[in-house]
Amino acid sequence: MLTSPLLARARTTVSPPSPPSLSRQQAAVAAVFALDGAVFGSWAARVPDVAAAVGVGHSALGVALLCLSIGALAAMQVTGALCARLGAGVVTTLGAFLLCVSVVLPGLATSMPGLCAALLVFGAATGMVNVAANAVGVTVEGRLGRPLLSGLHAGFSFGGLAGALLGGLLASVAGVAAHLVLVGALGLLITAWVARALAGADGPRSASPGRAREAKRPRPTAVLVVLGAVAGCTAFGEGALSDWGALHLREQLGASTTLAAAGYAGFSLAMACGRLAGARLVAALGERRLLAGGTVLAAAGGIVALTATTVPTALGGFVLVGLGLANVFPLAISRAGLLGGARGIALATTVGYTGLLGGPPLIGLLAEHAGLPAALATVPLLALVATVLALSVAGDALRVPVTPRGLVAAVAPRVQPLVSGFGHGTAVYVRDLRALDPSV
Repeated sequence: MLTSPLLARARTTVSPPSPPSLSRQQAAVAAVFALDGAVFGSWAARVPDVAAAVGVGHSALGVALLCLSIGALAAMQVTGALCARLGAGVVTTLGAFLLCVSVVLPGLATSMPGLCAALLVFGAATGMVNVAANAVGVTVEGRLGRPLLSGLHAGFSFGGLAGALLGGLLASVAGVAAHLVLVGALGLLITAWVARALAGADGPRSASPGRAREAKRPRPTAVLVVLGAVAGCTAFGEGALSDWGALHLREQLGASTTLAAAGYAGFSLAMACGRLAGARLVAALGERRLLAGGTVLAAAGGIVALTATTVPTALGGFVLVGLGLANVFPLAISRAGLLGGARGIALATTVGYTGLLGGPPLIGLLAEHAGLPAALATVPLLALVATVLALSVAGDALRVPVTPRGLVAAVAPRVQPLVSGFGHGTAVYVRDLRALDPSV
């Protein structure tokens, strides 16, 4: 077969497209976190309208919302395996697409079974995005060589606030279906924009020796469960205050509706701002001190809020809780990702979100028998439990090593903690973790 000189020259000069830059990858994963928060915040703002359209009361709505939680937790169980097989960036793109499509479904429901089915699918999409986006965040964090996940979770917080605010404004001028279709359409545009960068964050999918060793390495399951419990204890407080904090201000301190709403707003804004400062705080204090100090601050804030005799003091307590909890969840998930990859993130996230999803109903059960203040006392109590668990994880700071920007994506799977373990008296340690060694 004859080959023209021009064709031969073209074959030698054409090279495969270069992978997206680190800044593009960082922007893409940040956009996904903000999108996730905005979509969920938009849905949360229209929950009363959806309930009224379907004609369900509080108890039936609780059952429907439980379907959302079940869908999220079920998807988290399988997303880690999907990320390991397809790549976290690809799964994140797929999850974001499903999220934008499924958010429309609750607005179309006309019956209780239809609403439950819609929320089951929507919950599964949110669970997939939560695990996969955190996995991409940990990968990009390792390539940047500096903490990143707290800032990404700040994007989720700000996105949630923006989505809820927009949803409140549109509630008076647009129906639920039209509003959620608009949110989904804008989300699909963002998903299309970030798709290439997210796929590039996965790096080469060839079965390299480093990747094969990573796949065969056993997960430090016990440590991951402990990290998930740290995240769960603090997520418990986030869920409890979001659903019951305003009611506490109204019932115990006689706050107006506006001031009661300001309690959660202040808590959320403090958490978002604390996450923005997360990277600087990790650099100044180290992960372990920030984890322990944050949970202690949250416990102190919870005690202040529950024992306050004036509304401003209670609002200040909520702000302290938000600042204290801000970086605990993302730091715990980041460490789980370094220890166990996408599967580790899936395990720790599942345990962590159990606290977030189980906190509000447990508070309601306790409040019925012991009163709301006593029920909310579990928030500072579990924050102190998280302090003990965080201190039990050996190693002062399982920090992301400073990685030269020139390292190719194939090196990223080798970014691992220096040492880990938990329970100094349990003799359970992870012996197969090694420091980053680009020469291997």
